Amino acid sequence: MNNLIVDNKCLKKDNYIKIQSQWLLGIIGVLLLILYMPTLLWLWSRWTMSVWQNGHGILVFALVIYLIYRELQKLNDIPSSSNPWGFIILIPSLLLYMLDTGINTQLLSSFAMISSFVGLSLLFLGVLKTKAILFPLLTMVLTLPIPLVFTEAIHLLLRHIATKSVAYILSEMGIPVFTSGTLLEIEGGSLMVADACSGFATLYAAITIAILTAYFCTSTARRIILLLIAAPLAIGVNIIRVLVLALLVNYYGLNILATSAHELSGLLTFMVALPILFIIGKNPVTHEIRIEKNL
Repeated sequence: MNNLIVDNKCLKKDNYIKIQSQWLLGIIGVLLLILYMPTLLWLWSRWTMSVWQNGHGILVFALVIYLIYRELQKLNDIPSSSNPWGFIILIPSLLLYMLDTGINTQLLSSFAMISSFVGLSLLFLGVLKTKAILFPLLTMVLTLPIPLVFTEAIHLLLRHIATKSVAYILSEMGIPVFTSGTLLEIEGGSLMVADACSGFATLYAAITIAILTAYFCTSTARRIILLLIAAPLAIGVNIIRVLVLALLVNYYGLNILATSAHELSGLLTFMVALPILFIIGKNPVTHEIRIEKNL
């Protein structure tokens, strides 16, 4: 009887500590949400600026949240713990955020927000669960906008690749074309392959999705294929996009670029490239799983 009473007291104490920890986590979560709200609004403005900028950020952010939830569900039977090393990450993250309030880059605030998540995970979930969700958390860095000063050379290279490739295909199709730098001159008018048409946004998104998908893929061969095909696939899809626009300009004139066709072509690059990566990275159905489904 005495042992039963002691066990009940211990159980009540554990439940009380668990509830207290959940409340504390909730309060800290709300405070951090208020603290990082300007950063979140800035990220949202960049993600929704246009399909040629950082539109993949919304998709990747949602995917990361789903993957974190899925990994934590797998460890649902393991009790959460607390590791004080979380303060070693959390405190510098908050200091970095304070620094950015003065220089107002917003990128430093974004890095601080992501690293804060890691620190909070150690404090409230423990080492084991943090290890399980660490990769998705760190992948959130790939949703951040990259300043043009760091990507200008890549933009220019992609523009030249698209221009030369489209010019070659058009000439093979018997359509007269002249190129000058990244300018395509055809009968319907002159088409400039600008930074927005370089395909960098698709490339950035494809590499990000490939990394995430490869991490959770159980097949080594599929992982290798994913990582190798991501960049060529993104570049190839963008070349097709520029080719379609060039053909439309050739037959219907430059006015076609002022229609929704220009914007839709950007969306189509994502709608073609990303599903292909998901299909390649899909874990194969094993014989055992087929038997379970049949039963």
